Amino acid sequence: MPRLSEVIAALDALWPAELAESWDAVGTVCGDPEAEVSRVLFAVDPVQQIADEAVALGAQLLVTHHPLYLRGTTTVAASTFKGRVVHDLIKHDVALHVAHTNADRADPGVSDALAGALDLRVVRPLVPDPADPHGRRGLGRICELDHPLTLSELAERAAKRLPATAQGIRVAGDPAAQIRTVAVSGGSGDSLFDDVRAAGVDAFLTADLRHHPASEARERTPLALLDAAHWATEWPWCELAAAQLDEISDRNGWGLRVHVSKTVTDPWTAHAASTTSDTSQSSGAPN
Repeated sequence: MPRLSEVIAALDALWPAELAESWDAVGTVCGDPEAEVSRVLFAVDPVQQIADEAVALGAQLLVTHHPLYLRGTTTVAASTFKGRVVHDLIKHDVALHVAHTNADRADPGVSDALAGALDLRVVRPLVPDPADPHGRRGLGRICELDHPLTLSELAERAAKRLPATAQGIRVAGDPAAQIRTVAVSGGSGDSLFDDVRAAGVDAFLTADLRHHPASEARERTPLALLDAAHWATEWPWCELAAAQLDEISDRNGWGLRVHVSKTVTDPWTAHAASTTSDTSQSSGAPN
């Protein structure tokens, strides 16, 4: 069996820390470099439910996309929920490793996995990494459909292909509009609107779209918007990352057992659809 340090070195080669944004917190959070690893679990969020799953699975390594401590901390006391995660992982000899914006910008990365889940052909990065001479790394991806779909049909495909969440897929635009090119970005994407407009695509699929950026984007161009749950747009990366580690394990004769968590850690748990669009029937003025 490989040591943790060997597995981490392989993961760092896939998602080099230098690709991460300056504000990010990536890398190994806890774990003994000399410990042996036989089982690995991939997940989006390092929350207690996932830590419990890693322990129950008998994993020695948990790899998550989201950092546990993004803004730093002065304590890992078990009286805090993040501290409890650290305590439980260490107590059961489970290491935690994070690949966040370095996995976003990698080739292949988070948005490649999202495009693959939607059966889109990746053309190039939305925001290319200037340090990549091959022009394949960067944030987001510009994609093409094999054949045009209406916006409604593309939304239905996204709803079927991405993991189910309470939110589903929100859509802005003419449902009958013909979509041929799509920009995708796993996770929060409304900071990329300028790049999406410059790309001249028909639609943008991402997550966490806020009212004002979305409204302004719709006023300025006919760009169609598809807003999925943050967790759902990043979960496909877990399957991609697991497959990459499987291939490395086979090549090195490690015999790792690699798993992907199916636990839904999206924080939203229910959705109540509006029953009327007539604001005159509302008991109060709309906000």
